[in-house]
Amino acid sequence: MAAGDYYDDLETRSPEVREAALMAALSQQAAAAKAKSAWYGNLFRDVDPRAVTSRAALAKLPVTRKHDLVGLMKTSPPMGGLNALPLGEAAVIFTSPGPIFEYCTDRPDFYDAARALYAAGARKGDIVHNSFSYHLTPGAWVMHSAARALGCPVIPGGVGNTEQQVQVMAQIRPTVFAGTPDFLKVMIETAEKMGVPLASVEKALVGGGPLFPQLRQFYKDRGIQCLQSFATAELGNIAYESPALEGLIVSENKIVEIVMPGTGDLVAPGQAGELVVTTLNPDFPLVRFSTGDLTAVLPGQSPCGRTNMRIKGWMGRADQTTKVRGMFVHPEQVAEVKKRHAELARVRLVVDLRDGLDQATFRCETRAGSPELAEAVAKTFQAVCKVRASVEFVAPGALPNDGKVIEDVRKIG
Repeated sequence: MAAGDYYDDLETRSPEVREAALMAALSQQAAAAKAKSAWYGNLFRDVDPRAVTSRAALAKLPVTRKHDLVGLMKTSPPMGGLNALPLGEAAVIFTSPGPIFEYCTDRPDFYDAARALYAAGARKGDIVHNSFSYHLTPGAWVMHSAARALGCPVIPGGVGNTEQQVQVMAQIRPTVFAGTPDFLKVMIETAEKMGVPLASVEKALVGGGPLFPQLRQFYKDRGIQCLQSFATAELGNIAYESPALEGLIVSENKIVEIVMPGTGDLVAPGQAGELVVTTLNPDFPLVRFSTGDLTAVLPGQSPCGRTNMRIKGWMGRADQTTKVRGMFVHPEQVAEVKKRHAELARVRLVVDLRDGLDQATFRCETRAGSPELAEAVAKTFQAVCKVRASVEFVAPGALPNDGKVIEDVRKIG
């Protein structure tokens, strides 16, 4: 591949050179986290950051898990001590479902997603239609800052208002789409119903959920190269696809480990486990941070010439939390919906795939099922979980007695 096919020289450096650079930066990041963050100051009180210069030393540090942040931020507001600078010095402050709070600064490409967008084919001057949510959550800002780092104008589409977004795209003719895996399909089908041409998009970078094979083929049939990225609100972009389509390549300022779910113990090479990430972002240092996602490391290097570690991608959740149309849904949220309706006994959210799109069904045991109650429960579910679900009533005792409140039956891969 030509030099212009890579975002920078970091992507093609030798693994030995990369590892030496990462380990040198690791010690500095551990020191910064301990000095600037109250959370890490306490967590690392017995840690000498100068000794954290290897993966073996890193593996001895405790893991901070995302699902613990809800309670942490409630007991130690506003951010549980995770912030490494006063929030008055942040550029934008966000809240994700939970609630969990995050921030970004004006550091260019704060979320390290420019190389992912570049790998997807975006170049300076390409217009990017960004359909991630701009409302409170950081999803849109991950791609917005990446596009601006590449010199790409951005259409801030956000979510919803599909017909209006179609009209804007037809007029402005963006060449790149960024959003959740299924929303571009929704817009294409809406445009067809409206009789509006929507043929300018040639490249897409999607995230917030898995890109299923049938959906990727849908885009390919329409001349759209659709690649996926793996990002979180706290860590930014972790890994991304290249046109080789052989796994997701870890970003250059992340250190990735795979551990046994619920522990900090590393799994055997190639074994699936919980994704733990250390980011080298000095404005928001996170050391051994787990999102609760499951993945596995792939052997060897990508045929595209990028030499960093590759991971398989999203393989599910280490806990029952799952993503539905790009939004995390937590067991605690499901419990809150049930709590607001005394008529409901046991409940279970079932997430399936229908025609390439996420389908959420909220199954509820009740003796008092009615259309009015179904409507009320659906409204509560959307208000609490920030995503729609159909409501299905079943007889008491009909749901399996296995402790699950979220069941993801989508087939990955």
